[in-house]
Amino acid sequence: MKPIKRLLQDRIAVRIEPNRAILIFGARRVGKTVLMRQLIDRFEGKVMLLNGEDYDTLALLKERSIANYRHILEGVDLLAIDEAQHIPDIGSKLKLIVDEVEGIRVIASGSSSFDLLNKAGEPLVGRSTKFHLTPLSQREIASVETALETRRNLESRLIYGAYPEVVTLDSFERKSDYLRDIVDAYLLKDILAIDGLKNSGKMKDLLRLIAFQLGNEVSYDELGKQLGMSKNTVEKYLDLLSKVFVIFRLGAYARNLRKEVTKAGKWYFTDNGIRNAIIGNFNPLSIRQDAGSLWENYLISERIKANYNQGLGKEFFFWRTYDQQEIDLIEEGAGSLTAFEFKRGDKKPKIPDIFKKTYPDATYDIINRDNYLDFV
Repeated sequence: MKPIKRLLQDRIAVRIEPNRAILIFGARRVGKTVLMRQLIDRFEGKVMLLNGEDYDTLALLKERSIANYRHILEGVDLLAIDEAQHIPDIGSKLKLIVDEVEGIRVIASGSSSFDLLNKAGEPLVGRSTKFHLTPLSQREIASVETALETRRNLESRLIYGAYPEVVTLDSFERKSDYLRDIVDAYLLKDILAIDGLKNSGKMKDLLRLIAFQLGNEVSYDELGKQLGMSKNTVEKYLDLLSKVFVIFRLGAYARNLRKEVTKAGKWYFTDNGIRNAIIGNFNPLSIRQDAGSLWENYLISERIKANYNQGLGKEFFFWRTYDQQEIDLIEEGAGSLTAFEFKRGDKKPKIPDIFKKTYPDATYDIINRDNYLDFV
């Protein structure tokens, strides 16, 4: 399979400007290093590429002074730093570089948003642009496979997900082995590096519970009781897991109606393969009880990928009333409201009357195997 061009590449390339910083976030192994090298290959000018995990890089940037940074970056047009979250005070250092080294352009990538964003984001307010790199989207994969291959590979995407290396591996056994390795070696590495957070067992147990409740509303109290931890700790752990891009939350949409649920939340995984690796289930869809949940998770995650890749700025919710009328996905943005219902089969449920009455200007669509490619 030929290299897959990321949709963010062109959007980032045009934002590489003098005395500005680009911050690229994303989970481990989603292709941030490859993307950075592709950007460097297209850049016309002298580039310095550093890795935040390298001791020489740490030594080079340790002295936070204008004189030091002007010296090491003399003649350099683009400074690129991979794994930037490992560099102490990275935000303040990048701010000094951007402010004081004439004409320098900066790209920094990191796998941990709560780390890199907090350390780099605040000092670089007004001086940086942030991008979120996800696992491969179907739209990106479509550039290297035929329509027939896309159709045949749908079940694989639902089971093994779309991490770049997973997509290129040629056997289901190798795909599942790779995903297990990611879960064991990388998944919680960023979180467990935080001072005072060492209980990896509880974190993994929480992830398994979320995986088994995929697409269902989650009670923090109930999770806490099952895990022997407080509601606040559960919320803290879920927040951290979302900040390293393992899971994401959909809140309930409500605007006009007392009967609408407002405080509930549903949790989904950014990648189906990671979810299935956590529960140790790579069985085919024909013998699974969670095929519908995998379909829902896949479609919502793909829609969110499109939002990041195209910079659409949309917000996503689910909708439910207390008498159990429900819609899978609500999408709001650019002055429009769209409701989506996901079905693997041919069922075509009607829009709930109360939603139609409450939001008469909203559009409603059913997404199934026949039209999902237009959706994603």
